[in-house]
Amino acid sequence: MELSRRELLTRSGQAAAVATAASALTIGTASASEQGERVKLTQGTNISVSRSRDGRWLAIDLVTAIWVLPAGGGEARKLTDELQDATLPSFGPGNQIAFQSYRDGNFHLYLIGLDGRGLKQLTQGKFDHREPAFSPDGKHLAFVSDRAGSYGVHVLELASGKITQLTGVPDEAAAPQWSSDGKRIIFTVGNAAVDVVSLDGKRERLVTAPAGWQLFGAAFGPGDQPSYTRMRPGEAELVLGTAAVVTGQDVFGFAPIWDGDSVLYTADGKIRLLANGSTKDIAFEAVVPVTTKRRPARTQNLTGGAVKGIASPVVSSDGKIAFRALNALYLLTDGKATKLTDGKYFDSDPDFSPDGRQIVYASDRTGVAQLWVRDLASGQDDLFAPAPHAQITPRFSPDGTKVAYLDQDGQVWVTDRQGRRQLTPTLFQPGRPTWSKDGNTVALAAVKPFSRRFREGTSQVLSVDLTSGDLRYTEPMPFRSIATRGDDGPVWSPDGKHIAFVVESVAWVVPVDAKGTFVGAPRQVTREVTDSLAWHGDDALVYLNNGRLRRSTLDGKVTTIRHGLTWRKPKAPDRKVIRVGAYWDGEAHELKRDVDIVVEHGKIADIRPQRGKADVDAGGLTAIPGLIDAHNHWHLRGRQWGARQGNVWLAYGITTVRSPGDPVYQMVETREALAAGTLTGPRFYATGEAVDGSRVYYNFMRPTLSKAQLDLELRRGHELGYDMIKTYVRLPVELQRAAVRRSRVPLSSHYHYPAALFGMDGQEHVGATNRLGYSHTITRQGRAYQDVVAIFTTSGMSMTPTLFQSRALYDNDKSLATDERTRVLYPPWEYERNLADANAQGTPAGTSSRAVLKGWVEFALNVHRGGGFVITGTDAPLDSPATATHQNLRALVEYGFTPREALITATRNPAKWLGLPLGAIRPGAPADIAFVEGDPLADIKAAANVRQVMVGGVLHTVADLLEPYRQQGQNLTTSAALDPFPSAENKHWWHEPEWAERVCCDH
Repeated sequence: MELSRRELLTRSGQAAAVATAASALTIGTASASEQGERVKLTQGTNISVSRSRDGRWLAIDLVTAIWVLPAGGGEARKLTDELQDATLPSFGPGNQIAFQSYRDGNFHLYLIGLDGRGLKQLTQGKFDHREPAFSPDGKHLAFVSDRAGSYGVHVLELASGKITQLTGVPDEAAAPQWSSDGKRIIFTVGNAAVDVVSLDGKRERLVTAPAGWQLFGAAFGPGDQPSYTRMRPGEAELVLGTAAVVTGQDVFGFAPIWDGDSVLYTADGKIRLLANGSTKDIAFEAVVPVTTKRRPARTQNLTGGAVKGIASPVVSSDGKIAFRALNALYLLTDGKATKLTDGKYFDSDPDFSPDGRQIVYASDRTGVAQLWVRDLASGQDDLFAPAPHAQITPRFSPDGTKVAYLDQDGQVWVTDRQGRRQLTPTLFQPGRPTWSKDGNTVALAAVKPFSRRFREGTSQVLSVDLTSGDLRYTEPMPFRSIATRGDDGPVWSPDGKHIAFVVESVAWVVPVDAKGTFVGAPRQVTREVTDSLAWHGDDALVYLNNGRLRRSTLDGKVTTIRHGLTWRKPKAPDRKVIRVGAYWDGEAHELKRDVDIVVEHGKIADIRPQRGKADVDAGGLTAIPGLIDAHNHWHLRGRQWGARQGNVWLAYGITTVRSPGDPVYQMVETREALAAGTLTGPRFYATGEAVDGSRVYYNFMRPTLSKAQLDLELRRGHELGYDMIKTYVRLPVELQRAAVRRSRVPLSSHYHYPAALFGMDGQEHVGATNRLGYSHTITRQGRAYQDVVAIFTTSGMSMTPTLFQSRALYDNDKSLATDERTRVLYPPWEYERNLADANAQGTPAGTSSRAVLKGWVEFALNVHRGGGFVITGTDAPLDSPATATHQNLRALVEYGFTPREALITATRNPAKWLGLPLGAIRPGAPADIAFVEGDPLADIKAAANVRQVMVGGVLHTVADLLEPYRQQGQNLTTSAALDPFPSAENKHWWHEPEWAERVCCDH
């Protein structure tokens, strides 16, 4: 999907372009071919159905394509290809079928004939157009679009192309359907109501959802009664008027098709017809190809080399550079890097005072991140203005008297040594603040969604006027995002005349006035992968380029800044004999008892009957392979968690973690620090920012709009040694396919098809955030059907369930939430939220459902026992680090897995995905071992009873891991809380904390 030059034009008339050298990518193509076995599908997960006007044909959307079959059932014929990414068919006159397609990176409406010919695109542009429905006379399509600032009902006149808007802000309308006379349109509003609107705009509310229920798929039934699906966890009912006509089925929630008293609908993976009080299944068969050859894993254990993990560099007025590396802060002067902090805790995000004599930074040495100021001449460190919350990503004001910073909830604060004032409302994962030259405006990156219904938007410049209290959002370029909301800008120049930011992985500079208003067009400065901008005077930028520190003048002259830092993996401990009462080798069905495990140079040398004297007496414990959590995001809240995050993973026996998405240089720095032994924690395998499409949500997503830019993203991944690549929610299918073809490392995404055809290696979650607003791998009731299971088991793609609903098990066992390890090692606000949520389970305030959880686990079990590839992961910290891993394992066992099978998903299977000899206790394997009380093969809860843990032969006791945080912060005197700035008042619905949506997968 190459965008044309016209598509890439910006305000300046220049292409929002990419380095021309990057288009000749040097990292090779994927080894997987788009060939393999063919899979017969006889059921469909979350399929919708439409019937032709003559009653002879049905159209369904199965694995993101439009298929047609005889109305009585039979073999389905595919009309659209995989790249069309087509869903929600609607039959019109002459057997024309309207549908929505995501082919070009936005949802648009298309027409196609019953014979698969005459494909025609009906809408264009950068807004989404969804859910078409033909009018009875066939002359119009009703649909919804966010083109007016929220999802409203629109009508398209097919002959002229004219679009009329019937509803708008603040609605979030969905799934419009026509009345039989063509004069009214019924639709749902925010899953909470059913409304009807006439073509002249007159509107009426027909149904309001009862408390605890959601409404989907409205249509007109007999006598113009409203018909819709009413859902809550464990129940889905097809309703006509006020009576439920279908119960006890997993009704999918799409508009039913009524013909008199008979109704056609989809449920339980099937097309169903209810007529005369009886239900008939309309059988179908569809055949799809999948790739069965997965690419070889290329994950390697890092051993040392030049430091590439340079995080958050900043430049002083006299040219010194400060940054974080190897779990410490460094000062770079004249090509020599000097270590400033000892690396015992988490010190991050330095910023120079205006005179260059001091740095302010965040450190968790008091237990949570607080602001510290270091005098560079004397080396003296002082707390600047302690607060009861986290203080992260600080910036000095131009006069050096104040500091702007973020807290853990995404609020911006301004503080001096006397007191602190809240500057903004809670923002969703905002970027690092920057100051105007006069100190009267603070700017930062913040997301602005297109609508309430779908959370994605663009990352824009948010300017906050400290005097007037005004908040103003500015797109960096039309429909473009700042690359990531971290260190990619905006950054104000020292003279206050320009702001710099990264868009599409290159640096841009725009002239601004004193308040940050753009007064000219952005100008491209760099043509290579560019991250983490800092000004070097008023005429140059310092940035990171694939592990190199670079400097570019505004006219494009680039030089490399040498720092000379290297690292090496420390020597593994000498020989150690550990006596255990029992062990599980990662394969056996029963424990083997009374052995000595001999560890030499970080690996298991021998397992033998007990004899002689042991160096470590764990005779009352059971040794199991260290657990692997294959889905978490270390730096989603990394600054708030600080160094304690590594300790909590180890304290619960998790010795390896895999991140499918993190801010890239924070990730590389942490990966190097863990490997170098300067940070305590598990083995860390990871990628940088997920490759996303034109709209984003999280701050660590890369908006990617073309194959040329995709090459830049892959080049970054190759040169920084990514262990995998994740493609995210809004990336079009064609770019997903290109990523598979051009990458050497494994890939994963939120989609199972056509990913399984292209050679994608895994899917994250049972069915996560999806651009459709629902998933084709799991229903709203938590169930998956034959189509999904067959594709997983045949293709060999991994699935990482991330069982968020496992929190429902806290209804009768809160031990993980109240455990001392959780209480001591979680930041206070995380512990309090986690405990409150655990206490709420089993009550009306509970956020999780056992009914949905049961379906999720049964899905995973069907894949696992069908020969598929299930790996445990949690999406921590969206779920709770470490404790969620065990809660996931307990959920697997609760609903069908044996304890051994559950443990295999957290040991052998993810080790295989990584291509490493982990997840086993056997000679030659790395000595990654958890020592637990009890027999986890008999009781999965014993896997959490960790007393000691070993990583690469290095032994930690739980007591040692807790010790640094037992007494932290108890005697800290905080600065005064002053009245907030007027700008702190929340006036926008999208201003919410990152944790407001505990899980990623609500839609």
